[in-house]
Amino acid sequence: METLEIRTSNREELVEITGQVREAVRRAGVNEGVAHLWSFHTTCGLTVNEGADPNVARDIAWKLGDLVPHAERAYRHAEGNSDSHVKTSLINPGATLLVADGDIVLGTWQAVFLAEFDGPRVRRVGLQVVAAG
Repeated sequence: METLEIRTSNREELVEITGQVREAVRRAGVNEGVAHLWSFHTTCGLTVNEGADPNVARDIAWKLGDLVPHAERAYRHAEGNSDSHVKTSLINPGATLLVADGDIVLGTWQAVFLAEFDGPRVRRVGLQVVAAG
């Protein structure tokens, strides 16, 4: 397993990590298989979405903020980041990518993102590449 470190800049943002993931998969030396990614945090997740237009990532972070506001009277979690936990549950802390020809397989417009909901912070993502067959 390899651990990636990602520095975030804002409380809520999607940070593209495709390059870091791609390099880690290449270092693993697996030609065909899967790459499992896992966030070691309860207030950020992982997702695959459009990477060509940065407004898509902004729109996703904005809409999640609209759906799950930061301040709600009904929240009971004392740290003041209940919304971050809810958003992470909606996005998911993990992702699995196909590996073919020693590289991750993504669609034309797809990219891998760390979805930050309680930043800015330094986040850790575990990556395990498993060979097929």
